[in-house]
Amino acid sequence: MVALNPPVCDFGQAAVDFDLPGVDGKRRTLASCRGPNGLLVMFICNHCPYVQAIIDRLIRDCRELASLGIGCVAVMSNDVAAYPEDSPAAMQRWAEQLAFPFPYLFDETQAVARAYGAVCTPDFFGYNGELQLQYRGRLDASGRQAADPGVRRELFEAMRGIAASGRGPEEQIASIGCSIKWRE
Repeated sequence: MVALNPPVCDFGQAAVDFDLPGVDGKRRTLASCRGPNGLLVMFICNHCPYVQAIIDRLIRDCRELASLGIGCVAVMSNDVAAYPEDSPAAMQRWAEQLAFPFPYLFDETQAVARAYGAVCTPDFFGYNGELQLQYRGRLDASGRQAADPGVRRELFEAMRGIAASGRGPEEQIASIGCSIKWRE
């Protein structure tokens, strides 16, 4: 398993529209997921140890971000033929088991991940109310193991600032995770 880091934030890049099925049976679009103060688009999957290490804190942060007017959405783009643990049925079970407070969408064609330039799971794209990219960093200092409970909440702090000012922090540390499993 190769660990990858996404590139640094391309401030101001526009969010890419999407129309994807959710594990709850509903289709979601960029417009339906955004909040009045911004949107957090997260590329995650079920099997990645980096995602598993942060999922509880990610859920906590997304619940709190909703109260700040930030919409959150998770997209799973892995090749499910090669990684059946990321299948839509498995996605649905995981989302229900953990009570995801955000839609969990299946990008079967991988077109959305390619359009966003996602490279790993987790990969975070934080947008302001104008849907301009302001954050492309990590959740916190976790890697394959969860960081200490008192670790600085980098993504949450950045998104809180974006909700208030429309601008993300100049200093951002890239996320780290497993590569997206592209189809041949």
